[in-house]
Amino acid sequence: MKIKCNSSQLYCGLSLLFTVGTAPMVLAEPKPQPNIVFLLVDDLGYADVGFNGSKYYETPTIDKLAKEGLIFENSYMYPSCSPSRTAIFTGQQSFRTGVYTVPVLETGSDRENIFSRWTVLRKYPIFMEQLAKVGYQGIHIGKWHIVGPYVDEELNMNFPLKEKLKQPDPGDYSWVARHKSPEIMQYYPEGRGFIKNVGGTYRGDPAMVPGGYSNPGGGYLDPFGNPFIDPKATDYWLTDRLTDEALEFMDQHKKGPFFVNLHFYAVHSPLRKRSEALYEKYMQKEGDEVTGQGTGKRKSTMATYATMIESVDDNIKRIVDYLDANGLRENTIIVFSSDNGYNGGNSMNNLMHGSKGYIYEGGIRVPTFLNWPGKVSARRTTTAISCLDYFPTFLELAGIKNYRGQEDGQSLCPMFLKDSKQMGTRPLFWHIASGWKHGPVSVIRKNDFKLIQFLADGKIELYNLKTDSKEEHNLTEENSTLAQTMLKELVTWRKINHVPLPPNSVLKY
Repeated sequence: MKIKCNSSQLYCGLSLLFTVGTAPMVLAEPKPQPNIVFLLVDDLGYADVGFNGSKYYETPTIDKLAKEGLIFENSYMYPSCSPSRTAIFTGQQSFRTGVYTVPVLETGSDRENIFSRWTVLRKYPIFMEQLAKVGYQGIHIGKWHIVGPYVDEELNMNFPLKEKLKQPDPGDYSWVARHKSPEIMQYYPEGRGFIKNVGGTYRGDPAMVPGGYSNPGGGYLDPFGNPFIDPKATDYWLTDRLTDEALEFMDQHKKGPFFVNLHFYAVHSPLRKRSEALYEKYMQKEGDEVTGQGTGKRKSTMATYATMIESVDDNIKRIVDYLDANGLRENTIIVFSSDNGYNGGNSMNNLMHGSKGYIYEGGIRVPTFLNWPGKVSARRTTTAISCLDYFPTFLELAGIKNYRGQEDGQSLCPMFLKDSKQMGTRPLFWHIASGWKHGPVSVIRKNDFKLIQFLADGKIELYNLKTDSKEEHNLTEENSTLAQTMLKELVTWRKINHVPLPPNSVLKY
């Protein structure tokens, strides 16, 4: 029997009930739309969880949910948070929205870059705007990061920019009043379909407090210093407070359908210990020589990082316990992922090349699973998925079938019960027209191979990800036929979509 994954309020099917004499047609009881809990951890690396092999970091709740759900071995984001989050929310590629990276991180001049936008324009709908139309009550909690600090100035600028965008210094709250005005709130969660926002601002981390990263609490310890979080007497640890908000919202909207967009600020820098006891536990724990976690000169840093990961796991347990206690688990899908690879200064993964900011596997491959009891078959799949796939997935789950906007991803619903051959062979594309850790690039990943083209000089790299996750062996000469075939497909994709290239690029398309 085929099980539909979109439990909509529309007709889910017809049941014919026959009686003696007449045969009236009776509509089956419509299945309720599922509640959706989207857990996005910031800067959590592929190997920073137990279900992907970590022996140092402890994530028992996450691992249990993953084991009982669908684990995506090859789940991809962009190398930094702004383009990943923009792609998640809009379902559209970076070359469409103009969000290529975090603007303040860009390096080089306007000759080498198409400098990134910060604010996602209103002409790009986000998924919650669509879900709200069919009855979903949504809350955004935590990191937002798809609105810039100086929205008025940004929207009045001519693009492409001559200089990258800037942000206020930590502790500067001069922008707050304008951001709480109706004109700017339309770019915030409440103007984008959510009915509440807790903690979402332009900032990419919690350290907007005076002193920034040098502040003792760093925004993780009370006082949080976030003007979009109303202080409470019970405040202590930011991750706990954000989870409190999720629990309160679910309790208020038990009848559903609800969408909890819980995007933790953890485990982004600045690193802060959840407690001294947890820190000492990890300082005493043996490190993992295979991944490099908990070893070497940075053991203290990774021990602190470990306390933050364990705190996220503890709080996800609170979410699951609440759903179980209130009979909501059966009709709630939990989506878990990270917005990019791990920050190279905070963790380690010797099994992959690169980290946050790099287009290599360590920078874009992230831990991901879906958990929905009875609706998602437990397994691990090698089918590659993209952050662009969440938008159409959420729409299908909500029963929205008539969306006519641009969608660059594909719904994951056909994957719930078994792997999809079509999704397993489709190409994934990236286009990053501004530089940070390396210059602007375009990328195609298809059938276990990844080809990277650097846009300035046109040079290419080709890797077999199945046998070479560390991307040590460039196969462009050894397998030149495949390299040229994939390059042609990448160039054709750019040409068909009118993808813009940086001014200094030697390429025509």
